[in-house]
Amino acid sequence: MNKYLLLLLVSLLVLASCEKGEDLQPDFYECQLGFADSSQVHPSHIQYQALLDDIAAQGVVGISMAVYQPQTGMWTGSSGKADLHNDVALQPCNRLRVGSTVKMVTAVTVLMLMEEGKLGLDDKISDYLQGDVIDKIENADQATIRQLLNHSSGIYNYIQNLTFQTASLNDLIREWQPEDLLHYAYGQSAYFAPGEDVRYSNTGYIMLGMLIEAIEGKPFGDVFEEKIFAPLGMYQTRFAAKDPVPDGIARGYVDFYSNLQVIESTYFSGWDYYTADGGLISNPYEMNLFLQAVTSGALLSPTTMQEMMTWTAPKDLDPAFFPISYGLGIFKIDTPRGEAYLHSGDAIGYYANMVHFPADSTTIVYAVNSNYGKIDEFVSTKTAMEKVFGVVLD
Repeated sequence: MNKYLLLLLVSLLVLASCEKGEDLQPDFYECQLGFADSSQVHPSHIQYQALLDDIAAQGVVGISMAVYQPQTGMWTGSSGKADLHNDVALQPCNRLRVGSTVKMVTAVTVLMLMEEGKLGLDDKISDYLQGDVIDKIENADQATIRQLLNHSSGIYNYIQNLTFQTASLNDLIREWQPEDLLHYAYGQSAYFAPGEDVRYSNTGYIMLGMLIEAIEGKPFGDVFEEKIFAPLGMYQTRFAAKDPVPDGIARGYVDFYSNLQVIESTYFSGWDYYTADGGLISNPYEMNLFLQAVTSGALLSPTTMQEMMTWTAPKDLDPAFFPISYGLGIFKIDTPRGEAYLHSGDAIGYYANMVHFPADSTTIVYAVNSNYGKIDEFVSTKTAMEKVFGVVLD
């Protein structure tokens, strides 16, 4: 998901603004974190909770966060609402959509398959996939698995196709299959020759999901469960395809008009339910477990970690964001507080960000159930991230 859709959302969703929320009982949102939570006696409890309360007070509907530092352990907390219509408070265990953070799960799974000898990073994706997905997408016949993982394939990002944006916004509850989305990359010019530069492409990660299924002979979500979620104890985490709007998921909200008068959007994220570029449902605590496992080398060998963290900087950097470099399913940013590894994710009504500072092994994951308009200023900008980093790392 990206911000290119916002203007169209504003113009097309007048009727949606009239929708009323579902009547749900508080026990619909009951959940547990699955560990002995000592957050209330954590030495930074007051500062962390004040941070979340401040962000929620600015107009963010609900925010939850999980911070891990070796010397103090795990802290989890939340502020705001999981459900405005039914006036239910957001809990740290509540699940939210975490969007493109799933790309790191996809990448780790592909790297695991590489370690098992089932693929080579420099194999062409066309060695495993055939048909329209290769024939009708420029560069797909030449791009390697490594180039898909680090966004250096040059392959057109379907989500930037205005025809797709219009089609999706005219039917927001449609559930799109991978082939439906790839159709919007067919016949589109590549951004550059494979390996010439890096540019973010959801299309490449749809193809990587198809690669996992081609090799393993089962849905990639099942492979995620077997290789990552179950071993790490990520019991609240699931891929949307099995149950796109599960019980207990926090309601999503959007600030279409940039006035903090949010509209519920819980059922409006249907285009990534079945693709490996989005569609993950989790909470910050479990995503923190995942990012710790990745960055500590618990999931991949040192040699593979070196491959994952071989960085390539784009030729054109975004001056409004931290200097960034692309690895295999992971990014590196240079912040005033040091180097950090991250991946973030958007869905309509949700945003998540997971960040690891290797200098002191601090892992921060936060997620919100509202976005767009003014809300983005408080959660996803460089300024918003620096505010979180400042409170946690000072």
